[in-house]
Order: sequence, then C-alpha cells, then structure tokens
Amino acid sequence: MTGMLTAPYQEFSRTVLGFEFENIDLLVTALTHRSYVNEHRKSVSQHNERLEFLGDAVLELVVTDFLFRNYNEAEGILTSWRAALVRTESIGEAGTKIGYEPLVRMSRGEKQGGERARMQILANAFEALIGAIYLERGYDDAATFIAKHINSKLELIIKEGSWRDPKSHLQEVMQRIDGVTPRYVVMEEVGPDHDKVFTLGVYAGSRLVSKGTGPSKQAAQQEAAKLALNTYESAA
Repeated sequence: MTGMLTAPYQEFSRTVLGFEFENIDLLVTALTHRSYVNEHRKSVSQHNERLEFLGDAVLELVVTDFLFRNYNEAEGILTSWRAALVRTESIGEAGTKIGYEPLVRMSRGEKQGGERARMQILANAFEALIGAIYLERGYDDAATFIAKHINSKLELIIKEGSWRDPKSHLQEVMQRIDGVTPRYVVMEEVGPDHDKVFTLGVYAGSRLVSKGTGPSKQAAQQEAAKLALNTYESAA
C-alpha cells in the first residue's frame, strides 16, 4: 500500500499502540475482513483470518498465564473467568474503546449489517491485531497489550459476577426463593432472517420476572436472566 493509504494505520500504531509497525502491511491485514478482499480481488489478496487464528492462541495463553499466576482458585472458576475475559462481547468492546473500527476494511454489505455482525468483526480484528503485534514485536509486547485491554477487566467482572452463567445462577436463586425453575417464553421476534431481534420473558411460575432482547434466543435468554437476577437482588 502507498504511504498515503497507510498513514492512518501508522498514526493509530504510533498514538494508540505506542510504537510504529515496521511492516505496516501486517497491521493493515489485521484490520482487513474477508468480505473486503472478496470485493477488491484485483487489488487486495490478504485478509485477517490467519492472524486471527494466531492471535486467538496468544490471547488464550496470556490470559491463562495471568489467571494461573495471580489467583489460587479451582480450575472451574479460572475457566469461567477466562471465558468471560475472551468472549466476543468483551474483546469486541475492547476494540471499540481502542478505536480501530474506522480502520477496519470490510465490504459495503458488512458495513450495513447488524450489531451482532459488527461486534463479531471487531472481535475478530482484535485477535488478528494481537497476532500482528506478536509477529511484529514478540510475545512480551503482545502480552502487555492484552494485559492493558483484557486482563484489566477481571476485577470488574468478579465484582459484577458477570463471569457466572446468568441462566444457571438464576435457576439457583429462583429455586431457593420461589421454589420453581425459570421458564423462558418467546414474546416477540422481529426483523429479517439475517438480523432478527428476539424478546423473551422469564417466568417464575405464572409471574413474569423480566424480559430480555438479543440477536438470538440464547442471547435474549441470557439478557432476561441477568435482568431477573437484578430484580431478585433489589428485592432482597
């Protein structure tokens, strides 16, 4: 790529990452979605899926090492904490805060996609960015980047209890307080097939406790369970 086209990427690297990529094409590739290549076959041949594959492995190793060295907890808890740190929503949000979204190259169709697709693309780009940093600067710099943007979230995750599966937690709470198990009911389903939004209610017997929305029934159930837990907590 020419200097004019790569200038925004160098600026991002210098001001956000704190160093300049010697191989700037590596950074550009990390922020290139497959759909962009499909739309620009004559001028672009590389997308970020291989870097994402590498970055995913580095991310999991760094997070696992951090948890093992700093927390003397059972394997199940450490596994749940790790899952909360590296889930799509968490790393997608980290990408949003870092501010590389305007630099992510994707097709016109993907740009017009829904929130779920956008978050997935940002999360994939975050892992690809880790892969690029690892290749450009080595493990230590990649680990520093992950510590700053991912590991630092653990304290809040523990405080909020968001590492616990909301549906499993709600079942424990509802059985203890109401003597019944949660019942989830689809209340609304809107939008085209590729971008549906579901609204589900969670009931304790015949009583509606809360409603949740999401891009899938599972996501809507999780949201409804989270809100139900808040309801039980505020009533305690």
